[in-house]
Amino acid sequence: MGFDKRLLKEKGAILRKWFDHVLGTYPPETARFMKREPNQFANPVGHTIHHGLEGVVEEFLQGMDIEKLSSSLDEVVRIRAVQSFSPSQAIAFIFHLKKIVRETLQDEIRGSQVSPSELEVFDSRVDEIALLAFNLYVGCRETLYENRVNEVKNRTFRLLQRANLVAEIPDLESDAKDKTV
Repeated sequence: MGFDKRLLKEKGAILRKWFDHVLGTYPPETARFMKREPNQFANPVGHTIHHGLEGVVEEFLQGMDIEKLSSSLDEVVRIRAVQSFSPSQAIAFIFHLKKIVRETLQDEIRGSQVSPSELEVFDSRVDEIALLAFNLYVGCRETLYENRVNEVKNRTFRLLQRANLVAEIPDLESDAKDKTV
């Protein structure tokens, strides 16, 4: 049995361990709630993280369609980008997939049923996902900062309006056209 087929066979266990690992990065009370509450309306963050990880695992095993992989990964990264994680903490969960797979398939790896080249290919695919996650994270943070800057600009403008410190500047081009007609 090939490495990919072994991964497919253990998909459920890998997903559970990975989800548990991601929840382990949150405070204990939050992690318990996200794990215990399956309702997507009562627990939208936990549901979205689980759904995103599930999509990443599916795409990882089905051939790494970058568009689908990005969509699933974006679900998780978008949440972590707005939380109080540093950039490395926000995407470190990707690299833990390597450890989880090695632990799950440790008997096959020790028994030389998995070749070093298969592990190397697996590792490089996880690294590709991590780079993709980093790009998504940076994009989310840029959007967040742009939104904050725009909000400050809008607040400042509204304050200036209230203080009557904003005046309309006449359009010089339209005035010039009116005079020539």
